[in-house]
Amino acid sequence: MFENLSERLSQSLKAIGGRGRLTEDNIKDTLREVRMALLEADVALPVVKTFMARVKERALGAEVNKSLTPGQVFIKIVQSELEAAMGEANQPLKLNVQPPAVILMAGLQGAGKTTSVGKLARHLREKHKKKVLVVSADVYRPAAIKQLETLAAEVEVEFFPSSTDEKPVAIANAAIAHAKKKFIDVVLVDTAGRQAIDEAMMAEIKALHEAINPVETLFVVDAMTGQDAANTAKAFSEALPLTGVILTKTDGDARGGAALSIRHITGQPIKFLGVGEKNDALEPFHPERVASRILGMGDVLSLIDDLEQKVDKEKAEKVARKVMKEGKFDLADFRDQLAQMRDMGGMMGLMDKLPGMGNMKEQVKGQMDDRTTLRMEAIINSMTPRERQFPDLIKGSRKRRIAAGSGTQVQDVNKLLKQFLQMQKMMKKMKGGGMAKMMRAMGGMGGGMGGKLPPGMFPKR
Repeated sequence: MFENLSERLSQSLKAIGGRGRLTEDNIKDTLREVRMALLEADVALPVVKTFMARVKERALGAEVNKSLTPGQVFIKIVQSELEAAMGEANQPLKLNVQPPAVILMAGLQGAGKTTSVGKLARHLREKHKKKVLVVSADVYRPAAIKQLETLAAEVEVEFFPSSTDEKPVAIANAAIAHAKKKFIDVVLVDTAGRQAIDEAMMAEIKALHEAINPVETLFVVDAMTGQDAANTAKAFSEALPLTGVILTKTDGDARGGAALSIRHITGQPIKFLGVGEKNDALEPFHPERVASRILGMGDVLSLIDDLEQKVDKEKAEKVARKVMKEGKFDLADFRDQLAQMRDMGGMMGLMDKLPGMGNMKEQVKGQMDDRTTLRMEAIINSMTPRERQFPDLIKGSRKRRIAAGSGTQVQDVNKLLKQFLQMQKMMKKMKGGGMAKMMRAMGGMGGGMGGKLPPGMFPKR
């Protein structure tokens, strides 16, 4: 998400970063570039106008002129205004109420609402240790009820059955009564997808809201519809007292216009981002972290969150002990590293969150994307356990067998073995705590890589 905007803004702000003094003349071109970058990202025009006016006012004010590094202060102003446009800080769900806390989910057809109910249920169970019940009040699509039942089983939360011959209000009330008896903490109520122009459907969800009085009414909207997402959210917010937004499919949206427009147009915060298809692909929305990523400054806090949640600590410690004690690192370990990296959003996702890596993304793109890592995993899976342990055994006929078994070419097997050899050499240098040696071998990565990748890590295809 935000790739296009990030690239344009980084280019625009690069020229002004070293300025010793800012004047209306020398920031004019940069402001125009920033404005164009926002419009191309499909940010709503009223948001762009407000944003640009505030940036210009602050840039020509005392806070810049008194600074020793005005260019850098200008970049900080852009960052803080991006944060302000998106809501400044994460807005958590209001769960400190008499149980059960009822959360109503509303949204358009196809926005990913039912999937988001499953993801949110898992988030509440795992991160907040809540006992969750999900129920579908979508009486128009039997498949929606079945889908939610399947999701509930996957994310290990309770499902309250419903059918198409019941009324939405009756379904929701029965689910809440059941939750009270079972001492359930949170009830998530899924609703039918509806268009804002459909008066009968909007009247139905208003009646449902009035009957169950939820503590949160979340609007689920597809990020890929750009500023239309913000306009649709506004239409819903006029009909329902929304408390927040879940922005879905952000992994497929390179522009980011919806994220920058929704808060301004609806007055409601984005609370979560849907960042993929898996049922754990839901992230709390942190405007300050997102602003930092847009400007290519990385997002170390989100990276730490990912490491905490998605890395198998026992497996990682086992590999670390093996490497530190014996200097051993085999292809099975390499496969596990690739799988864990993919779970954390892949190489491109990691680079988004690492400061100063923006310029290196093009160098890596297409060389270590998800398709590449999946192909590499397939190659390793086609090997015998002995081959994974002793890669030197893999010669001509074995390479042909492995390539055929993984649906790849012999040259792909050769490339993987070359990459693994480079990784293995680095790991051997860690034996006995030789981290300093390893850093030197990686071209001084410890003191800043200066835009260079470890030698041979990402050979050109």
